Amino acid sequence: MIKKLTGVGTALITPFKKDFSLDEIAFRKLVKRQIENGTNYLVPLGTTGETPCLEKNEKLKILEISTEESVNKIPVIAGVGSNNTKQVIENIKEFEKFNLEGYLVVTPYYNKPTQEGLYQHFKIISENTDKQIILYNVPSRTSINMTAETTLKLAEIKNITAIKEASSNQSQISQIIKYAPDNFSVISGNDDETLSIMTMGGIGVVSVASNVAPKEMSEFCNLINSDIHSAVKEHHRLFSLFKNCFVESNPIPAKAAMFSLGLIENVLRLPLTTSTNSTLEIMKNTLKELKINY
Repeated sequence: MIKKLTGVGTALITPFKKDFSLDEIAFRKLVKRQIENGTNYLVPLGTTGETPCLEKNEKLKILEISTEESVNKIPVIAGVGSNNTKQVIENIKEFEKFNLEGYLVVTPYYNKPTQEGLYQHFKIISENTDKQIILYNVPSRTSINMTAETTLKLAEIKNITAIKEASSNQSQISQIIKYAPDNFSVISGNDDETLSIMTMGGIGVVSVASNVAPKEMSEFCNLINSDIHSAVKEHHRLFSLFKNCFVESNPIPAKAAMFSLGLIENVLRLPLTTSTNSTLEIMKNTLKELKINY
């Protein structure tokens, strides 16, 4: 049975040691921290996880740890996106051995496919797994926007169950929510749009900020569903975290914050670089302002 992915899904960072190797111990601790603080599902191997710079064996280890720690607790959605349709299908086949709820598939980047190309890309991917597919529309990173019309056409396919929308096009997002079938959902792809998208009928967020503040993000989403006035206040309280997580390219600021919390080394793989001192200070001040110290 396909589970609806409500609430907060954390787009997990990938911690590295000072020698740039995968820090498996730190990653396992991060997964446990997410589960203990109310995160509803995990999303490893996305952009936030620096996936383009991970080796195949590292991706497999990340999924192994994620599924081991979350079994019988919360679902895991693996990022499998590529601008090569055949590669996405191969990724899925490689990952099918893990206890995954489904796959997050970004629109192909760089190629700039037509809307028909986007439709065919996702359609053939969906035919290669029985697990759910979550579409991911993020034009700022891919240079292509998937229109509401294409999304709604894909929503008719049984195991395409949701879209992570990061277009910031509120009219487009509203159109998808209004006309989507009952078994298809919209998930915010931007922390600072969680409130607006959920109040329009979205079901949650795939979050960067929840790497830093999983408890706060979980409580925030619960408030949106139960006490909208308090949710608005919490949105404004957390807004500095939402904004500052992107003062440099994601996940540079999030990693700086987590380093300040003593959770990881402040290490990224090229072409991303460690945060500037200015960003590190911004994130330290943000943590202090929000009283995040766990």
